[in-house]
Amino acid sequence: MATMEELVIRYRESANSFLSRYEPIALVLAPPLALIAARVLHCLMCLIQDKGIKGVVLGFVMGFVRLVPGVSSYIESEKRKVVEKLQSGNKSKRDDWMTELPSVGLGRGVIEKLEDSKRKDVAWQGKCSGTVYIGGRESEGHFSLINEAYSMFSHTNPLHQDVFQSVARFEAEVVAMTAALLGSKEKTSGGQICGNMTSGGTESILLAVKTSRDYMRAKKGITKPEMIIAESAHSAYDKAAQYFNIKIRRVPVTKEFIADVKGIRRCINNNTILIIGSAPGYPHGVIDPIQELGVLASRYGVCLHVDLCLGGFVLPFARKLGYTIPPFDFSVKGVTSISTDVHKYGLAPKGTSIVLYRNHEIRKHQFVAVTEWSGGLYVSPTIAGSRPGGLIAGAWAAMVSLGLTGYLENTREIMESSKKIQKGIEEIPELFIIGKPDMTVIAFGSNTVNIFEVNDIMSSKGWHLNALQRPNSIHICVTLQHVPVYEEFLRDLKDSVKTVRENPGPITGGLAPVYGAAGKMPDRGMVHELLVEFMDSSC
Repeated sequence: MATMEELVIRYRESANSFLSRYEPIALVLAPPLALIAARVLHCLMCLIQDKGIKGVVLGFVMGFVRLVPGVSSYIESEKRKVVEKLQSGNKSKRDDWMTELPSVGLGRGVIEKLEDSKRKDVAWQGKCSGTVYIGGRESEGHFSLINEAYSMFSHTNPLHQDVFQSVARFEAEVVAMTAALLGSKEKTSGGQICGNMTSGGTESILLAVKTSRDYMRAKKGITKPEMIIAESAHSAYDKAAQYFNIKIRRVPVTKEFIADVKGIRRCINNNTILIIGSAPGYPHGVIDPIQELGVLASRYGVCLHVDLCLGGFVLPFARKLGYTIPPFDFSVKGVTSISTDVHKYGLAPKGTSIVLYRNHEIRKHQFVAVTEWSGGLYVSPTIAGSRPGGLIAGAWAAMVSLGLTGYLENTREIMESSKKIQKGIEEIPELFIIGKPDMTVIAFGSNTVNIFEVNDIMSSKGWHLNALQRPNSIHICVTLQHVPVYEEFLRDLKDSVKTVRENPGPITGGLAPVYGAAGKMPDRGMVHELLVEFMDSSC
């Protein structure tokens, strides 16, 4: 004991002797300054982790550059020019917009106004990537059927289940039928698949992320949630991260443009609540390795959401038709939630999607229940409170009217047309297909012509395709609207490539310079500002 006391005395004398060299004020300030330095270093490391060293350096450089007199105003001026270019004259179209109620209502005369406005819309029949998935004219066939179903229930609201019991039943049946398509009848699903209808794929994704966050907080006590997504994952996950205060870890895709399982595994930590797989991914139409992601999710005890917004009403039928489709649904162990849009290939009215969960234990974290409101007890299943019952009835009518045989026939037509379009693109020497499309989205780029200039020429011919980046490319999402016109699309695409090859350079009114500049702009913060400015001036 005496020896221990001697050691303590010796160390204390040694420490006091060492510290006596410094001023007392320095000793007092050193600990808080060290804490501040550690905090700054921690923030810098987090910033580097999120944006990379290049992004952080560029951010600092641009911040200093903007301090130079005149530079900030010049940048703002250039931004306005780009925004005006993106708007392409939209402001002039607003000159006759109504800004207040008419003094006397138009009554039935309003229908004429609606028809006049509708005639000014872009001609979308057969020439839009995605957008309209139903074939034929609006006034006939399936179009007419779902419009009639909607009108019958346009006054209903499933918030009032006691009043509109029919709509509540329709929603339950749509969810059950969709779940059956996506593995609920398989033993590996657990037999408890449940879910709700939402307003679209984005809301379905938002709810799945929010539910996963709250479920993992209850299960593991995670208070600083993170989710891991591939670069190809839909931008709705970024929206969810901003809304629900979740950190995103973004992983580059493989050379096949699918989620990198090894990269995702390296990002999993004690704060991970969710990993994402897409079937297929929106940009390139390729299916992520869902089975391998399921193994990861099971091993580390995290949630796995599968984005089937595009594929939910194609892949099950394509598999029945004999196409090679890798596992993607609740038959995969580890999948905890799925989102799928009925208003796409389900051919339901716009504004209908489904979010599904493996069991009720997970789904209960989606709901919001309020017990202390003076208005009474309140509970709501989705982000929206009131919901349009007409859309639910329209989705039910779409699914029940088509049935298995109808969906199989539609899938056969769009898959065959997609393969023909893919083959036709491959035969154009200047173009190459990105990845190996599994479904009805075909993305293509070029190493010899400016693909965005090709897109502008196609736009001048009435086609509306989607511009992509990393790499620069465009894609077409094939729908029933394209089945009768795919040959015209290939002819126009071949002619557009030829025009750009022989006369390179942007066309008047085209957006190729804007897309090209945005893709090359190293400061992504500047691109972010441009997008926000554009949206702020457009809505």
